[in-house]
Amino acid sequence: MTAPMPHHFTTFDGHRRIASGPLPDNALALRRALDHGAAGPVLVFDDSTGRSIDLDTSGTEDEMLERSAVRAAQLAAPHPAAGEGGDAAPTAEPRGRGRPRLGVVSREVTLLPRHWEWLAAQPGGASVALRKLVEQARRDHAGRDRSRAASERAYHFMVAIAGDLAGFEEASRALFAGDLAGFARQIADWPADVREHALRLADSNG
Repeated sequence: MTAPMPHHFTTFDGHRRIASGPLPDNALALRRALDHGAAGPVLVFDDSTGRSIDLDTSGTEDEMLERSAVRAAQLAAPHPAAGEGGDAAPTAEPRGRGRPRLGVVSREVTLLPRHWEWLAAQPGGASVALRKLVEQARRDHAGRDRSRAASERAYHFMVAIAGDLAGFEEASRALFAGDLAGFARQIADWPADVREHALRLADSNG
């Protein structure tokens, strides 16, 4: 996902928000809600993706908080997509004499012969040309990528918690059409906490 939100989590008991912030705080809210017989369902959302996550609330509170801190670190770690050739982990390119450490990784890339011919003819060869193309594409499409990522995380949240609310389908269409004003109108009558959180996730500048 491009330009993810700062790693942040939110917990809902039904349509009521009961926690928002670091994962340990949400884990504690989840545990206490369950202990007090929350009507539920009680869901913890990763706000960078809008998806709900499972947490282990067993053991003492200190044990649970320690596990949730570890889980938060795991969720915050980058998860690069596997190359087309398989799921093997990337390996650092060997460093040549005088070559700076770029933090580059080696993966399989499948292209047509004419693509390889063009890349080989570029200054610096295929690797340099590909890096330049990727960086240019990231700059050119940054705004669009942010908007798409925001729409996707808002939609994941909505599916989990608001799929049975009036206007869900219409709100989804407006969301993916980039019509945020129309999206806001469609969810205006939703429970306040759900409405506010959906709007925050849908904000590509959030």
